[in-house]
Amino acid sequence: MVLLEVIHTPFSLLMGVVVLTEGKNVTVITNFFLLGFQASKSLRIFQFCLFLLIYYGTICGNFLIIFLVSISKNLHTPMYFFISQLSISDILLTTNIVPKMLQILLHNGATITFIDCISQLYFFCASEAFECLLLTVMSYDRYVAICNPLRYTTIMTRSCCVKLAITSWGFGLSISLIEMITTAMLTFCGPNIIDHFFCDMNPLLDTACSDTSIVHLEITLLGTPSVIIPTVIIIISYAKIISAILKIPSSTGRQKAFSTCSSHITVVSIFYWTMFSVYVFPTKEETINISKLLSLLYTVFTHFINPIIYSLRNTNISAAVKKLLK
Repeated sequence: MVLLEVIHTPFSLLMGVVVLTEGKNVTVITNFFLLGFQASKSLRIFQFCLFLLIYYGTICGNFLIIFLVSISKNLHTPMYFFISQLSISDILLTTNIVPKMLQILLHNGATITFIDCISQLYFFCASEAFECLLLTVMSYDRYVAICNPLRYTTIMTRSCCVKLAITSWGFGLSISLIEMITTAMLTFCGPNIIDHFFCDMNPLLDTACSDTSIVHLEITLLGTPSVIIPTVIIIISYAKIISAILKIPSSTGRQKAFSTCSSHITVVSIFYWTMFSVYVFPTKEETINISKLLSLLYTVFTHFINPIIYSLRNTNISAAVKKLLK
């Protein structure tokens, strides 16, 4: 009787062959099957059209903000520079997730190679980590603008903003790379079915037959501080911002100061609420379908409404749009 063992190696995954290791036949898993949302054909067609429209709006809206910030002199400020970086992250994340999800909806499921699955998970984790840090940087920017307005131009210089953005991107890309390397070294013996619409970490680890404790340890040591520390900084920043706003004597001044933060507060609330619901504090009653719906919020809908929030609630961007249309 021949013992059949399922493993993967980077070379064998690329070749898609059956190899012989230590006298044993080794079957290589070359792809996974993403179930997505199992539904009737008519419902899947409706979902396809809806998500295609949302994806188109996300790309156009975020590219519009990047374009406006680059050409409008009134938007050459730290706050709008960070908003344009957020738009870049939104485009990267949605392009990483939505096209494959559309394919899944058309065919009621789709296969994805192991390399593509790891790549999708890497860019997803990198974008999420970057956005956590960027939203923290944006809260610090609002803190300096409201609590130290006289020193704002000397603190938030262009070079400082570029360094903060590069640091955020570098941290997000590097911390995700460490986790992906460890994940790619695991042995996956199936079943190769992932009950999700993209390669998320938890569903992928469920298909591994080797010890995943090292991956969970890395997530705890690297991922948890990347979420908790920025959250604490944001809370402290806005506590001081609210305290400073309440000390403003005129109601007009308080309203104007709060309006500069309202868009950011809205984006932060949606982003962290959905992420904490899925990854940090998932409830026992949370089913796979509920988890998928929550994942839709922070992978699809949040990045669609971000440019809407920043454009509709921001007079400078609205003025830049009107000027462009004229």
